[in-house]
Amino acid sequence: MIPYERELNEEQLCVVLEGEGPLLVLAGAGSGKTRTLIYRVARLIETGIPPWRIVLATFTNKAARAMLTRVAQLVPHEAGSLWGGTFHHLGHRILRRHCQRLGYEQNFTILDAEDAVSFVGACISEVIAHKQARFPKKDVLLGIMSLAVNTGTPLEEVINSRYPYFLTYLDDIRAVAELYGRRKREQNVMDFDDLLLNWRRLFLECPDIGDEYRRRFLHILVDEYQDTNALQGELTDLLGKGHRNLMVVGDDAQSIYAFRGANYENILSFPRRYPDCRIFRLETNYRSTPEILRLANLSIEKNVRQFPKVLRPVRAPGLKPVLVSLRNAEDQAQFAAQLIAEKISSGIEPNQIAVLYRAHYQALEVQLTLNHRGVAYELRSGLRFFEQAHVKDMVAYLRILDNGRDELSWKRVLLQYGGVGRVTAEKIWRYLSEAPAPLGYFLGDEILRVVPRGARGGISSCRRTLDAALRASPEGRPAVLIDAVLKDGYETYLQENYADALSRLDDLAQLAAFADRFSSLTEFLGEVALQTSRAEVGEDGETGREGKVVLSTIHQAKGLEWRIVVILWCVDGMLPLARSLQEPAGEEEERRLFYVAVTRAKEELYLCRPVVSYRRGIGHEQTRLSRFLAEVAPSPYDRDAPYEVWRVE
Repeated sequence: MIPYERELNEEQLCVVLEGEGPLLVLAGAGSGKTRTLIYRVARLIETGIPPWRIVLATFTNKAARAMLTRVAQLVPHEAGSLWGGTFHHLGHRILRRHCQRLGYEQNFTILDAEDAVSFVGACISEVIAHKQARFPKKDVLLGIMSLAVNTGTPLEEVINSRYPYFLTYLDDIRAVAELYGRRKREQNVMDFDDLLLNWRRLFLECPDIGDEYRRRFLHILVDEYQDTNALQGELTDLLGKGHRNLMVVGDDAQSIYAFRGANYENILSFPRRYPDCRIFRLETNYRSTPEILRLANLSIEKNVRQFPKVLRPVRAPGLKPVLVSLRNAEDQAQFAAQLIAEKISSGIEPNQIAVLYRAHYQALEVQLTLNHRGVAYELRSGLRFFEQAHVKDMVAYLRILDNGRDELSWKRVLLQYGGVGRVTAEKIWRYLSEAPAPLGYFLGDEILRVVPRGARGGISSCRRTLDAALRASPEGRPAVLIDAVLKDGYETYLQENYADALSRLDDLAQLAAFADRFSSLTEFLGEVALQTSRAEVGEDGETGREGKVVLSTIHQAKGLEWRIVVILWCVDGMLPLARSLQEPAGEEEERRLFYVAVTRAKEELYLCRPVVSYRRGIGHEQTRLSRFLAEVAPSPYDRDAPYEVWRVE
């Protein structure tokens, strides 16, 4: 017998020993959610439920493997037949057995992401004889269709709300989507979304199969339930229909993936769908000090639509979180770098320090400063800033404006335009390389007489963009040039080619802010080149100790913890992000993001607020303290305030 009373706290024990029926477990940050799930599965097996009659749905295969391994350690020789894995994994197992009922053969192929994009591209070519200039690229269109499937939202609503610039092509988009579905069935293939969609179809269209699995599975346990989308929520209900032995575990206060299609209503409406459900709260926090938890609790209680809970600390008292007011983004980066250096010198391992931020572009200055100081860091939010494709594209435009003989930049820019392939780009470059003034030659009429007819439209667009940039800033102010390239062509290119165009535009706005520090284009491009070389060296840079400092978005940091956490840009418009505040229920999700960020810290928390920031088209302006801090401490200098204030001049 497993000594549950010794291994679990009282809150966890109540969940593990509970009987049958629907259970909603609200597991606060750092409260031992995974431990509770594992012991619940072990308890079910120990009480006589065969493992093959239990389903454990997780959000990653890694999490599933870890949980199944730990269950097997608790109940050896019993857990091997337990059904565990992601929703896609479970759907795949079921469809392999029964897909013929839907018209597929058992040997159906699963399209990986790259294959699915190519498949959509073939459908676009079949539907549209002459592709319109601004029709979405194949990977963008696949993302739109996937979001519609997973959120249960009509295609036109997704386009209207998130991609309004594609509304003109709605009929053609709908035709491509219909053909894509038809061709997949004809060729006996499914993409990842189909593993869920067809699982749902199977249960609804073949009730006997749904009944078979409901009889087979006596207990359904779902981890990270707050992150399930509409389709996964419905599949959970379909599996549990009848016996209703559903245990869903999650934290509504950490629901932060609406942009991926996660449906917050799944966890919020669970008690309405199951009026007899029992609700358990795991509120004992083993991670953070009381001071950090106080700030987290005060912040999240401002949300209206939630299950109230209060995290209770186990750890001894520590330091209050610190709000650090700094002059600007550069000073913010210098403060973070200096703090990191001091903490490492004091004996703290670098990998126990994290710098968190709302959006990837907000880490630019910190990356630059750490590069300057030779501090090794691990960037978990994406590519290093200057390694991103759209940043490289913009830098290529600027290099052409600065040096018309830059062959690589010319070819990179030319290949962005319709009708221009590698052969045409090479041909154009040969003419440019022989001209006394390559940029002037390109902007003249002669160039249009030497390019192929099919490329003339694209080359004309490129000429307009470069000409507009030169007119906007004849003296070569880099920030002004970036704005002009965006306004007169590149912003449209991003919308056509990337599903995350808005995020990429934010990156380029931050690039413009960085560029505004330089009076000359040559000086700016020189610094960019130096930063790129420093970043390459920094991958293997020495910190003097094991590991690297972590730089991460808050989304990527969920589920992780560090001894020391620095949160950047605690100002309105950055955290919360201005764009997200325009979404329905956006402010509450942004507050949940802030809560997640705060609860990553175990011992020390620093909240940075630059007093002045630069915005594209506006210039330098005074910032406002993030509402998530202002609303919990009307006067942060009060002794009872949940954080103290440092002013760094």
